[in-house]
Amino acid sequence: MFPTGTHIAYLHLCHRKLWLFAHGIHMEQGSEAVEEGRWIGETTYTHRSDRWQELAVENIKIDHFDARNGIIREVKKSNRREYAHIAQVKYYLFVLERNGIKVDHAILEYPKLRQTEEVFLDDSDRKEMPLWENQVNNIIAQDHCPPVIRASLCKRCAYYEFCYSGEDAETL
Repeated sequence: MFPTGTHIAYLHLCHRKLWLFAHGIHMEQGSEAVEEGRWIGETTYTHRSDRWQELAVENIKIDHFDARNGIIREVKKSNRREYAHIAQVKYYLFVLERNGIKVDHAILEYPKLRQTEEVFLDDSDRKEMPLWENQVNNIIAQDHCPPVIRASLCKRCAYYEFCYSGEDAETL
């Protein structure tokens, strides 16, 4: 199975979240953070539809793709940069390239930070991507959910209550 961009991002955030998401346990629907991200995506760059198009290839869906210049734009609601964001757009670049679609780079946009970051795919990334795909598939294929990671990022996660129900929240 080819992973989605979400699978790749979750691979770099939390294996438990990846496994739960892949097994149909989607806690994001009621998450305020996810709703905020959706609202930012829908209201921040409304003029994009003139030049940018939506693109679906394999199991990935890219909201903003400039086919003429080969640029992906990905909007993140986060108020901080994370490697998972970079990994996700690198994977998008890899999948497009693998499918013969001309692509140059990606731009991560952080409206809350008023910052952007250009992301390029290099040869070491191209070697790494199949390993990421295998890691995702191996984690998803496990019979049991990976353990809780007990990290500070857990408190902001849509799966927090699921993972920590019945536990003292102060232990994080």
